[in-house]
Amino acid sequence: MRYLHTMVRVADLDASLHFWTDLLGLEEVRRMEDEAGRFTLVFLAAPRDKARSAEERSPEVELTFNWDPETYTGGRNFGHLAYRVDDIYAACRRLMDGGVVINRPPRDGNMAFVRSPDGISIELLQEGPAKAPAEPWVSMPNTGSW
Repeated sequence: MRYLHTMVRVADLDASLHFWTDLLGLEEVRRMEDEAGRFTLVFLAAPRDKARSAEERSPEVELTFNWDPETYTGGRNFGHLAYRVDDIYAACRRLMDGGVVINRPPRDGNMAFVRSPDGISIELLQEGPAKAPAEPWVSMPNTGSW
């Protein structure tokens, strides 16, 4: 058995792709549109995994966009997605500069939480040892829930 992907339903595909690719840094590896089923699937992977075959890649995120409007609630009911990042401070700065709220800042230089436009909780973890505590993160309070 091998874990393949996590599927999350998204209400606005463009806003979601902006968050997941432009701000978080994942890359689109494939897309499928189904006119009969009226949905679009977009599979995303970490950049270093994009060149690998589907069998070699880390688990992917599958964005499911249903063409007929629906309201999705309880985005947190499955927990969160977690990603290791090369520089937690740079990742959080890029997200903040893109208008994303840092719900749990990386005060410890190791862990932060943000939410996607659809309310999906995402944990960011520093690759390797924690970075030295630094501002503005040390003084930044938690915001909302994660």
